[in-house]
Amino acid sequence: MSSPYHLPVLRDEVVEFLVTGRRGVYVDGTLGGGGHAESILEKIFPLGILVGIDADADAQTEAVKRLQRFSGNVIFVHDNNANIRSILQSQNFPSIQGVLLDLGVSSFQLDEGSKGFSFRGNDALDMRMDKRQPLTATEIVNTYSAEDLAGIFWNFGEEKNSRKIARAIVERRETKKIATTGDLAGIVEQRVPGQFATKTLARIFQALRIEVNHELDSLSRTLKEAVDLLASGGRIVVISYHSLEDRIVKNFFTEQAAFIIPSGHKLVPDTPVTPALRVLTKKPIVPSRNEQLSNPRSRSAKMRVAEKM
Repeated sequence: MSSPYHLPVLRDEVVEFLVTGRRGVYVDGTLGGGGHAESILEKIFPLGILVGIDADADAQTEAVKRLQRFSGNVIFVHDNNANIRSILQSQNFPSIQGVLLDLGVSSFQLDEGSKGFSFRGNDALDMRMDKRQPLTATEIVNTYSAEDLAGIFWNFGEEKNSRKIARAIVERRETKKIATTGDLAGIVEQRVPGQFATKTLARIFQALRIEVNHELDSLSRTLKEAVDLLASGGRIVVISYHSLEDRIVKNFFTEQAAFIIPSGHKLVPDTPVTPALRVLTKKPIVPSRNEQLSNPRSRSAKMRVAEKM
């Protein structure tokens, strides 16, 4: 049986933009099963080092097997990429040449029922990337108020039926605990017309996953820390899969590419000011038609790249 991670999105484009030289330290902040990492290591081996970070221990296990031939040049870290600064400090790496963030969930995570990310089965409603954290989707749907649930569905899923679905969840849990993905999917399907149910389910499950894992807050923190750690000429590559993520990345790159006044300086004509980043992708790079056909889950991917000044 082939690896569940055998289709890294925009693989060639990632390597082309990320790897500027074969030496130095590169970071895959969303290691997954090691698909992108494998391609990066093939490019930088044996001179460079890759630090692979992932909060999902199961993903780490898969990646270790896939990348075993590079064992002397790869460091595996089971942690959240928002902690990238402390991770690299613990490895005595003061700066890096490049960092990749392939956001969202992997095919394996969606297909692995025990993780509770998919609405297509009837599995435990979990959704934790890192099983060490206490908050689960089950706790959220069974304890959050209707107002808080509606806010999550609207802010993180952009779901127009957020209030209706939130009220239905609160009504159902008064008589029976909502414990599985099937329980939640059934509630949503009863409140949304059949032809719209699939997209609504995707938005509701996405919103809960983001809330469970604090994904947007973590992304903002990771972007800032990663750029601070990049050496001059180093690059950051980010692949996002929905508008909320892409907006954060786009806005961050734009802000960092603007002229910044050094701390303590006044805006005067002779003050030297330089942007932190140079954006290399005026428009996001998207998968080719062939890639979208061979890997349908790549269809919503958008890749943005910036270089440290």
